[in-house]
Amino acid sequence: MRVLLASTSPARLMLLRQAGIEPLTHSPGVDEDAAVAAREATEGRTLAPDEHVLLLARLKAGAVGDTIANTHPGFTGVVIGGDSMFELDGVVYGKPHLPEIATRRWAAMRGRTGILHSGHSVLRVQDGVVTGEVHAVAQAAVSFASDITDAEIAAYVATGEPLEVAGAFTVDSLGGAFIDRVDGDPSTVVGMSLSTIRRLVRDLGVAWTDLWNR
Repeated sequence: MRVLLASTSPARLMLLRQAGIEPLTHSPGVDEDAAVAAREATEGRTLAPDEHVLLLARLKAGAVGDTIANTHPGFTGVVIGGDSMFELDGVVYGKPHLPEIATRRWAAMRGRTGILHSGHSVLRVQDGVVTGEVHAVAQAAVSFASDITDAEIAAYVATGEPLEVAGAFTVDSLGGAFIDRVDGDPSTVVGMSLSTIRRLVRDLGVAWTDLWNR
């Protein structure tokens, strides 16, 4: 029973490896900004954070599922898609990309608590054919230290680590020292909630332990 991760995220790959799973990986090629903009235009409203991450998780898994017969002939197992966004004071933040944006976010997050929303979509595939889909959203509250100095923020941003991660922080690397508490599944903050994925896989009739292959 194989796992195909619909992502090239190093953090999600690391999580699965630590959980005993060596997955195949495939970039879903989804234009995330365009997909969200199109859905919001169609519905005439701004998507709530949980809707946002679930939409993208399902699109990512679906995009890989649509081509799996060609990219991985005869594949039998599960496809996992995920997406994460950080919410603070009702505003949703993705990847900052630019140092000045990451610096402003850290100044705003200092001494505060926000919510990391993580969407998950799992497809069951039999001989290259998608036979089922389940999905869920997990949240974790993240509390940042109040005594983080401007110099520490500048040094952290200069490493480049916060530029390409949702919310501009990590909990499992350099950013972890600036986080006082995580309420919820800690792996949610890394990139995916492993406990949520385990339940979704079980709902598709697959035992989590059958995916262990490391």
